[in-house]
Amino acid sequence: MTDLSASARSDRQAVGTAALLVLVLTLGAYLPSPLYPDYQRLFGYGDLATTLLFATFALVSGPALLLCGPAADVLGHRPVLRLSLVLAAAGSCCFLLADDIAWLFAGRIGQALALGAATGAAQALITRHLGPTARIGGPLLVSLVFAGGTAMGPAVGGLLAQYAPGPLATPYLLHLSLLGWVWLRLCRAAPGQAVLRGAMRRWRPSRPHIPRPARRLFAVAGLNGFLAWAVLGIYLALLPSLLARTPHGDNPALTGGVLAMILVCSVLAQLAAANRVARTAQLAGIGILTASLVLLAATGAVSLPATLGSALLAGTGHGCAYSGAARAVDARTPDEHRAGVGSALYLLFYLGSG
Repeated sequence: MTDLSASARSDRQAVGTAALLVLVLTLGAYLPSPLYPDYQRLFGYGDLATTLLFATFALVSGPALLLCGPAADVLGHRPVLRLSLVLAAAGSCCFLLADDIAWLFAGRIGQALALGAATGAAQALITRHLGPTARIGGPLLVSLVFAGGTAMGPAVGGLLAQYAPGPLATPYLLHLSLLGWVWLRLCRAAPGQAVLRGAMRRWRPSRPHIPRPARRLFAVAGLNGFLAWAVLGIYLALLPSLLARTPHGDNPALTGGVLAMILVCSVLAQLAAANRVARTAQLAGIGILTASLVLLAATGAVSLPATLGSALLAGTGHGCAYSGAARAVDARTPDEHRAGVGSALYLLFYLGSG
């Protein structure tokens, strides 16, 4: 009985630490979103450079996902997760020390490598340690945490930039503190070094293997997830510019709050669709996303209420399609390929967002 209790406690600790790690890394990746107008004024670069900063994240996270997902299946999840924390800390330090746009690009590269390295490993670790009777399954939990971090990033960044001293420093000092806390939690469950060295000799870089029976399902779910994140990416990039043209557009807290609300809608939609068949959730999500784009196009982004309404629809559709895609793929993925396949799926999500 004691052994069972200790094992359950260890499983809960592993799940909680992995979920917290994804939350903190995702928060850090989206922390600069409401601050880009300030950086643009400070460093004097144009809209093209801002676009490239957004695109850099997707371009860099892709190779990291493809490399680190299979690596986590062989080397173990925790070494890869530790590496992701180091990379995220380096990214935040680049933003903290930035005195020109080159530092911003370096910071985005660090953030992209960190989240790319952690995504597949964290999802596999959560799924492995989450009991079959858990109320929220592994894929849904990762989806919720990922969307929650994406929502918290711009909200926290905007609030601190508006009301805290050192608007371009305080957000990153907070993030570094959170990374240190997660590192300490992760170190309490470290694997043996002998196992790590043995696995290191066996591992070679390789592409993720998608089991043949699941390839069609993976392609459909990956396309739906790609579209969900592509539509969300449009809104995350577009809304700050639209809000900047309103009387209160120079308020980073307002910008961050609106961006966060889109992701809050996504989280609520994921919870509401948790008991629905994954295919049904994806179909509903794509339909709602289409409606959001039709509304945005019909109003020409002239009406602010209509624009915000279409954005909230986009968040709802994103939550349904994204979580449905993740659940569908995970249900058909063998344990020995879970990190690699999960990384390949999230590669499509990141590319859609970028």
